Amino acid sequence: MFREMRRNTQLLSIEETIAVMNRCSSGVLACIGDDGYPYAVPLNYIYFNGKIYFHSAKVGHKIDAITNNPKVSFAVVDQDTIISKEYTSYFRSVIAFGKARITEGNEYKEAFKALVEKYSGDQPEKDKQNVINRCTQAYIIAIDVEHITGKEAKELKNNKGM
Repeated sequence: MFREMRRNTQLLSIEETIAVMNRCSSGVLACIGDDGYPYAVPLNYIYFNGKIYFHSAKVGHKIDAITNNPKVSFAVVDQDTIISKEYTSYFRSVIAFGKARITEGNEYKEAFKALVEKYSGDQPEKDKQNVINRCTQAYIIAIDVEHITGKEAKELKNNKGM
């Protein structure tokens, strides 16, 4: 169902791919927007329990797109160093495909807590819990990942110390 990577010598292992997902702090969600136009939006996320989670307002383009067609892709760029003399860049990135849905119950609470820990882990526990308890204007969206691949420039693959 999903295409194989054309340059599979640049393929990251699943462990390296997950490490990239855990290391990055933002990615780009792509979905089908209004009138069938692609809609891509950068956002903060967490990779947690094999799923991608992010928060969303309860109204707007993003939630409308997800509600109309839950099939999405999500991309992160871990590294992108321009190498001028080679007319290229040395990159490392991940792309995931899956279906997005609104979370509820314990999944909502656990994912929200994980998001708060990732982005505000140094804050007092009481303050973090207050934020979680008071937030009623946002959804936590899960992407149930169906396919995920990581890729890096062959130069990085050949020189892991870079």
